[in-house]
Amino acid sequence: MRRIIGVDPGLASTGWGIIETDMQHVRYLAHGCIETLPDKPLSERLLFIHDTLAEVLKTWKPVEAAVETLYFGRNISSALPVAEARGVLCMTIAEAEVLVRELTPNAIKQAVVGASRAEKEQVQEMARCILGLDAIPKPNHAADALGAAICCAFTFIRPE
Repeated sequence: MRRIIGVDPGLASTGWGIIETDMQHVRYLAHGCIETLPDKPLSERLLFIHDTLAEVLKTWKPVEAAVETLYFGRNISSALPVAEARGVLCMTIAEAEVLVRELTPNAIKQAVVGASRAEKEQVQEMARCILGLDAIPKPNHAADALGAAICCAFTFIRPE
């Protein structure tokens, strides 16, 4: 069984989701969200993200990680703190000696829904269906992270 963690990066809220696959089945294990307070200094928020994800990795011991790449809309300056958080997430995963797979939002949509222009709600609903869950995992960032993990399971046949 391959254990995969999906990560939906964010500074205020980073979603994570853990699945296992045997190449024929995908099984849900856990999900959660790392939330930081906006009144804290950036350095403290980044350290909290690092420490919390390190604990998740230590607890669940994934062999691969699927980290969503950033989509920069119109306001690039507001995306810079998210990019810093994403850097900390990738570093934390690499520090745990877990293989990091970087996936675009369109690749995740294509793998989970079958359409690269799918809406986020469609990805979340399909993730729920694929994993056999009663409801879409909350918060939404965790559901998005499970979508990234599913994409990794479907896209990469085995670890490098």
